[in-house]
Amino acid sequence: MPRRLIAGNWKMNGLAAALGEARAVAAAVDAQPPAARVALCPPATLIARMAEALAGGGVEIGGQDCRPEPHGAFTGCLSAEMLADAGAGLVILGHSERRAYYHETSEEVAAKVGAALRAGLEPIVCVGETADERAAGRCLDVVLAQVAASLPDALEGHAFALAYEPIWAIGTGRTPTIAEIEEVHGAIRAALTGRWGAAGQAPILYGGSVNAGNAAAILAAREVGGALVGGASLTAAQFMPIVRAA
Repeated sequence: MPRRLIAGNWKMNGLAAALGEARAVAAAVDAQPPAARVALCPPATLIARMAEALAGGGVEIGGQDCRPEPHGAFTGCLSAEMLADAGAGLVILGHSERRAYYHETSEEVAAKVGAALRAGLEPIVCVGETADERAAGRCLDVVLAQVAASLPDALEGHAFALAYEPIWAIGTGRTPTIAEIEEVHGAIRAALTGRWGAAGQAPILYGGSVNAGNAAAILAAREVGGALVGGASLTAAQFMPIVRAA
């Protein structure tokens, strides 16, 4: 089984001064290496500086999105090759905020996954249902359809991670029950192994209001292979207890 992954998604947060928090995370990781892999995904303006500041240590660096194309007339966008050139080794794709605010489809996410592979990046592919979809009993249908359409066949044999993030739990302080998390993670695992057999052992991260208080219980749940952490990843004081819980 791949190592667990605890990834911090800084979203649109962080100026140069925030590199001090990244250095504090790296110092803690290097002083006492955790069982899990640890990654930070800052805004694009900080990727190169963070990669330089943390070079040679145990914290990996990721981006938050990329275009499918390697270059072109896409003002304000970044290619996977640009992320890799800046020092990223991973990239978050298909986050619910991208799907909701920018109307990204699973097919577009799959194209971005292909771009990540082309550039040598490890994709973290996000899936998740809305509150209305869960209330209607459609959670598994929605999530499994996203899994099927967002993961291209080219992923076989490459390192990647899935992140289950129920949209209604992101930034709200609400989380599913452990039984609900296990149900969805188990269904995703069955879909991955059904498609790729033993090659479908990618870690399935949970994301959505993960914090120091609930991390241990969530990470102890069946088929939870790590966490995608939002606000709690912005400071070492909040992030490191989650890392240690893995």
